[in-house]
Amino acid sequence: MKRILSLFAFAIMLAGCSSNASSEKPSTGGEQAVKATPQSTSSHKDSLDEYQPNSQVTDDRPLLKVGQTFSDDKGKAVLKDIKQVNQTYKIGGVELTVKEMKLIHLRPDYSMIDYFHVLTHDEEFDFVKVFVEIKNTSSKKVNVAPIALMKTNTGETFDWNKDIYLEELNGELEGGAEKSGNLGFIVNASSSHDHDKEAEKKEAEIKWIEITTSDVFDHNHKKISDAQKIKIRF
Repeated sequence: MKRILSLFAFAIMLAGCSSNASSEKPSTGGEQAVKATPQSTSSHKDSLDEYQPNSQVTDDRPLLKVGQTFSDDKGKAVLKDIKQVNQTYKIGGVELTVKEMKLIHLRPDYSMIDYFHVLTHDEEFDFVKVFVEIKNTSSKKVNVAPIALMKTNTGETFDWNKDIYLEELNGELEGGAEKSGNLGFIVNASSSHDHDKEAEKKEAEIKWIEITTSDVFDHNHKKISDAQKIKIRF
């Protein structure tokens, strides 16, 4: 595991990715369409409000209650579960704040299908997304990734390169600098389209995720802090 996280950290020093992040608040009920209005996000603060919609994934900020749906030119999203987390974790001189976690069912627009086909051939699928803020509290540049690995209670494990958002959250962080955005991973993806068995559906229910951050490295690629594991329940 240490070797994976160390290799990962070296890789993120050479690479980057693409955009910015999301929303919250639970409940239950049937499918309910919502519009992207200022009122829909008025209870959200800070980076959640300032987030610029991702160029590949449907904007989920209007989805605040289980069963709500939202459509845009990238597809149709249905909120299946949500957890307001708002917890800050320290990894050496880096502060990682997990703002919220959502389980979303997405049917991508036809124009976006090729983008997701690298990870799944399903025409629609569930994914877990986490909105995070990451801050370097030191005065020196560091290299870190908020999620190097993610594991679910269903036994699935995902590494950083399966993230669907690609929002440049991994890599260099200057002294005093902050980043915020989404990371998301397709769950329960299958090569077949047989989702009819109730037993299989129960087994595939996402109840918790475990995030493993990368180690923290300085500008000379020297490890200065160990990775941390964070478990979050819906």
